[in-house]
Amino acid sequence: MRRSLILAVAAGLAAACSTVYVATTASAAVACAPAWSAGAVYVKDSVASKGGNNYTAKWWTQGEDPAVKSGQWDVWVNNGACGGVVNPSPSVSPSTSVSPSVSPSVSPSASPSASPSTSTTPIPVGGLPKHALIGYLHASFANGSGYLRMADVPADWDIINLAFGEPTSATSGDIRFSLCPATECPGVESEAEFLAAIKAKRAAGKKVLLSIGGANGQVQLTTTAARDAFVRSVSAIIDKYGLDGVDIDFEGHSLSLNTGDTDFRNPTTPVIVNLISAVKSLKARYGAGFVLTMAPETFFVQLGYQYYGSGPWGGQDPRAGSYLPVIHALRDDITVLHVQDYNSGSIMGLDNQYHSMGGADFHIAMTDMLLAGFPVAGNTANVFPGLREDQIAFGAPSSVSAGNGYVAPAGVQQAVTCLVKGVSCGGYTPRSGTNPSFRGLMTWSINWDKFYGWEFRNSHEPFLNALG
Repeated sequence: MRRSLILAVAAGLAAACSTVYVATTASAAVACAPAWSAGAVYVKDSVASKGGNNYTAKWWTQGEDPAVKSGQWDVWVNNGACGGVVNPSPSVSPSTSVSPSVSPSVSPSASPSASPSTSTTPIPVGGLPKHALIGYLHASFANGSGYLRMADVPADWDIINLAFGEPTSATSGDIRFSLCPATECPGVESEAEFLAAIKAKRAAGKKVLLSIGGANGQVQLTTTAARDAFVRSVSAIIDKYGLDGVDIDFEGHSLSLNTGDTDFRNPTTPVIVNLISAVKSLKARYGAGFVLTMAPETFFVQLGYQYYGSGPWGGQDPRAGSYLPVIHALRDDITVLHVQDYNSGSIMGLDNQYHSMGGADFHIAMTDMLLAGFPVAGNTANVFPGLREDQIAFGAPSSVSAGNGYVAPAGVQQAVTCLVKGVSCGGYTPRSGTNPSFRGLMTWSINWDKFYGWEFRNSHEPFLNALG
């Protein structure tokens, strides 16, 4: 998501790899799994033993003792006693030298979790409308669109993403959010008024989320310490403002794949695995009502059809496709994935043709890839599975001032009609067929939409409601 119109493009370099050990999956018998090793890396569903018990990892972990970290909110699940001869500890090769900017060194520290006694915001379990209208509210900064009070956001917006929560530094993991100062934003409400307005929105069934990142908020969770700070600080913001969840809007150099990290199903890059772990911890903390949305750019998702990181299939930028392992690992937790179909270069679709912004064709081709799935970097043995149709929306600028790639309402609605009903598709035939539960539309931004007389909202809310 962008505060300004221009997409900044910069080359990113990260070179690192480390040995990853995946423990043997436990069998139905009670034999002990290989003994836990502090130096080994374990991924989700790996099994290890310690002290006569088997433990299963809930997410990526290293150096976290299962005998200590197996409480309700911790990384390990205690599977109970095991017997027989304990298998030997895995051998772990020494870590290779790595770039200091993306270090896979993970110190043994507390898992990113909340104590069961910690007070958290009660998040009601409630669904979204079948076809939702999603928008970003400039809450923490000013630009030419003007400030909009939370209480004045029209009821048509089903998800309101607060832009933005940003870190104190790129690698701290410490996320902060505050209202735009009155000196920058004339008409800004008081914090008490803001809190009351959020409460009223939620009582009306709307979802209010903290959007983390944005164009200026680079977030690189290079260590478990940063991961844990992320969970603590984001939880504090959710609790303070009474929010429904988070929107992950990592841009720029936030996500980048280390050299040798070529399998999106089993990522090894710390900034990737720590983000996955952190989000899973937040979901575990707040439960089934936790709303998770993501707003990656096409470069980080659909470009993965051609290139994945700087791996062996021709990619030159280690950020190419780097959202794919995050989306895949969290596919059971994602409420809505709405890729930014703007500020984008031409991207190859499943028809092996390049598609450019500016019309229905781009929205159809880019969204179809997420619904149908696609081989990553042309490797047919490494296919990214499509997501459920109710998890997918697409993002479009609300006006010509909001971002490159503005499409008039008729073109946006042509794309949605094609994806939902399989008609009015023009020259592109969706591989995913019809998708009647397609979730809806996201826009950057609610403020810019107001500035331009609510064109996006007034055009698309009744259209979405009429889809049935």
